[in-house]
Amino acid sequence: MQTDRTDVDTLFHNLWENYCRVTPSAERIHRLLDNSQGKAIVNDHIALRTFNIDKLNLDKLAAHFLALGYEQGGEYHFDAKKLYARHYEHPDPTVPKVFISELLVEQCSDALQSIVHQLVDNVSPSVVNQSDFLYSGRHWNLDYATYQTLLEESEYAAWTAAWGYRPNHFTVSVNHLSQFRTLAEVNQRLKDEGFRLNTSGGEIKGSPQDLLEQSSTMADRANVAFSDQTVSIPSCFYEFALRYPKPDGELYSGFVAASADKIFESTDSKG
Repeated sequence: MQTDRTDVDTLFHNLWENYCRVTPSAERIHRLLDNSQGKAIVNDHIALRTFNIDKLNLDKLAAHFLALGYEQGGEYHFDAKKLYARHYEHPDPTVPKVFISELLVEQCSDALQSIVHQLVDNVSPSVVNQSDFLYSGRHWNLDYATYQTLLEESEYAAWTAAWGYRPNHFTVSVNHLSQFRTLAEVNQRLKDEGFRLNTSGGEIKGSPQDLLEQSSTMADRANVAFSDQTVSIPSCFYEFALRYPKPDGELYSGFVAASADKIFESTDSKG
């Protein structure tokens, strides 16, 4: 499928603007990693979260990218977190990849299932097809006590219920940075500047043998207007990915489930 690159660029511009509004550290990190020669930071991928209820499931989000020429890549299972995910790639390798996950609601407690279904019932099916849906935020009322109830069982469910539809994170392609050769160098620069990294599973997840190394900051905190009060909670984070070549010489373009499992914990409110 041939699509206008302008449409893709417009979508990612809007996603980035939405992300930065609740992730002020992202622009600071951009300035830290910039080579000061005007070369743009290359985005390896973004990630989106949802529930696997038909109205809002992974396929509904993916449809927006398929319409722009994306194709399905790998699929990933996170049994302990009750998540399923797929990634999508564009034929143009300079276009960011997309990682979409969904909570397997039916595997959760009856209480969580009831809450999530009540939230989703408030969403008009037509909303999901609108061009701005992927950065449209929350489509339901949510009080703080309900958020806390979800948080006790699933950080993922609580985050998705509080923030709705927006990028969970953007990802710097370390391969395209001119001042840094390794992920360890990037991490050290971030720590020197006071950023807190996700250390679950180690600061660097993955290895050259996996063909992918990843690290991430812990999420910023931002105010969420719950129906009864405004509270500062974890918002979004910034990830960093270094990819290694496959035997054919092309960079590996997939993801490593064991690493992604730990990256999810970047929005942990207890982290």
